[in-house]
Amino acid sequence: MARISLIPQKREFFELYNRAAENTVAISQLLVQMLERFPEDSERLLRDVKELEHEGDRLTHELVDLLNRTFVTPFDRDDMYRLAGALDDVCDHIDEAAGKIVGFGVREIREQALGQARVIERAAGKLCDAVSRLEGFKDSRRQLIELRELEDEGDRLANEGISGLFSAHADPLSVIRWKDIHERLEEAVDACENAADVLEAILVKNR
Repeated sequence: MARISLIPQKREFFELYNRAAENTVAISQLLVQMLERFPEDSERLLRDVKELEHEGDRLTHELVDLLNRTFVTPFDRDDMYRLAGALDDVCDHIDEAAGKIVGFGVREIREQALGQARVIERAAGKLCDAVSRLEGFKDSRRQLIELRELEDEGDRLANEGISGLFSAHADPLSVIRWKDIHERLEEAVDACENAADVLEAILVKNR
């Protein structure tokens, strides 16, 4: 039978959130490396991406398990679940994008896709900075604003990439594959913004 703790496990919660946010940075860096080096080391880097995606799952499980064993939490319990899930979603979408890049057998990486990957890396960095300020509910508005600006840049790159596919009269299969890849990369950026929205809501409630 699980033991319920009546003492707030504040430090442990914040440490887990920081580790989960740092994991989003690490997995986004691997994605950039994969696209920069492609096709060199792509299979190995994909395995490394998958391992960090599993690490994200493990951290989410630890957070949920700790929540279920803790009676008094440092902030709203539902928000804590949402933040854990939002951070995990970033890793899931990066893993999906990396898997499609390798699995679809593309021959070279499109410029806009590499740009999207770099936006994801920068957005994950801003997200990590904001999460590191969560303990004590320190002001992270600057990081969240900059992250949302990156989301706009990610949207622009995705739109350019997809429209370029149709204007270049590319092979139909190539269009389908790359459209899917661009969309998966865009979802990873959107996941960073969603995590920022969850963070902002937490900060507003706890000012």
